[in-house]
Amino acid sequence: MAEDLIRYDVLTQDALRGVVKKVLGEVARAGLPGEHHFFIALDSRAPGVRISSRLRERYPDEMTIVLQHQFWDLTVTETAFEVGLAFGGVPERLHVPFTALKGFFDPSVEFGVRFEVPVDEAAEAATPAPAEPGAPAAFPAPQPAKRRRPSFPSPLRLPTKPPPSRPTTPPRAPPSCRSTHSARRPEARRWAKSSTCVLPASARRGPTRTRRRPKTG
Repeated sequence: MAEDLIRYDVLTQDALRGVVKKVLGEVARAGLPGEHHFFIALDSRAPGVRISSRLRERYPDEMTIVLQHQFWDLTVTETAFEVGLAFGGVPERLHVPFTALKGFFDPSVEFGVRFEVPVDEAAEAATPAPAEPGAPAAFPAPQPAKRRRPSFPSPLRLPTKPPPSRPTTPPRAPPSCRSTHSARRPEARRWAKSSTCVLPASARRGPTRTRRRPKTG
């Protein structure tokens, strides 16, 4: 494709800025017709823009103004326009060159255009020039890598159950320590013969027999 020596893009941008200038001039003379209202985006850093320091701190790069209900003293010249607006209830006066416009939109008829803000020559001269081809590129000094401690997953802890308790049998008491009824058993008597344990007299005599009375006629 051949190089564009006529610069149709620049001519188109200038023509569209002329459209915005003509529309704002008609509004300054007769007011907004019908439902028309405008959203105007501008570069707050562009040369020739005059706004208060409060607005410049609030909108350091770009700001959008609305011309619909509350605006006054709209003045349009060949290179810029001035208008009074309220921001947060505080009245402000703005001076905006047409070269600082970044966009113009009329929502009532859905008409909008975008603009390219020309680069300031002084700002362009302040920016460092790109390195020449073939020149060694400057790389930042390597930073020592930070050693990270390895992270391991925590072991899974299973719920521990207490070991099953074995049933414990109480020690068997010797026949001499049992009741008199248990000492009457045969094994108690056998144990008493071979042990030094002294059995009660009732256990030594054995079970008591009851005598039956003879029946009388």
